[in-house]
Amino acid sequence: MSIKTFRPYTPSRRNMTTLGNEEITKKTPEKSLLSKKKKNAGRNSYGRITVRHQGGGNRQKYRIIDFKRLKDDMPATVIGIEYDPNRTSNIALIKYEDGVLNYILAPQGLKEGDKVVSGNNADIKPGNCLPIENIPVGTVIHNIELNPGQGGKMVKAAGGEAQLMAKEGNYAHIRLPSGEMRLVRAKCRATIGTIGNADHSNIKLGKAGRKRHMGIRPTVRGSVMNPVDHPHGGGEGRAPVGHSGPLTPWGKPALGYKTRKKNNKTDKYIVKRRK
Repeated sequence: MSIKTFRPYTPSRRNMTTLGNEEITKKTPEKSLLSKKKKNAGRNSYGRITVRHQGGGNRQKYRIIDFKRLKDDMPATVIGIEYDPNRTSNIALIKYEDGVLNYILAPQGLKEGDKVVSGNNADIKPGNCLPIENIPVGTVIHNIELNPGQGGKMVKAAGGEAQLMAKEGNYAHIRLPSGEMRLVRAKCRATIGTIGNADHSNIKLGKAGRKRHMGIRPTVRGSVMNPVDHPHGGGEGRAPVGHSGPLTPWGKPALGYKTRKKNNKTDKYIVKRRK
């Protein structure tokens, strides 16, 4: 998808870019596949803010995506490619031969009118879903399950792709977009191809208002606060943070501090870490 620039008739327009909509063929969502999306502005069930800098934003509906793809050996036709406000990738509306409608993540190269199918005997082509044990080594995949029948959990963002590196017994070696090598059970399903809308990461918002439309409120740097408000605050003029590393407002390590549990159960499935 192309990046669209604008004539700078205002200062914010000068640096603003958006995505061209060549891939988008359907403008309105399928009503039967929509559900309500409640806003909580970063507050928990007690009404206390647990995630800062959230609130406002445009009203959205959630699109119900079929991550499981359990209708085996029944071809489905792609009706259109749509924008989804809840994720970076585009989604494809598909219609099965029995009339059932579903949304799936739209891979690169999938067009209106194409056929997709899931099952053990599906062809190796973008949009088809099948068990990893039936996918040839070296194939690029996405929407990967962690447990059979659970639905896709990994590699679902725009431009994301993993590669099937090897198959060994009941497990397959998969290289994730981060570079991590991970063992996944061969019975788990994955979808063929790279997720589309890869240019999403190249967008420049251009103005603060677009961030507010996304439901993200302003973030103030700790270094411009007073010492009472933040560990980075205070000092004459522009001053360093004054600590061995950056800290959160509550004095905990930030930016690079490892938060993963030391004894995480899934460590045994990681063959090679991303770092």
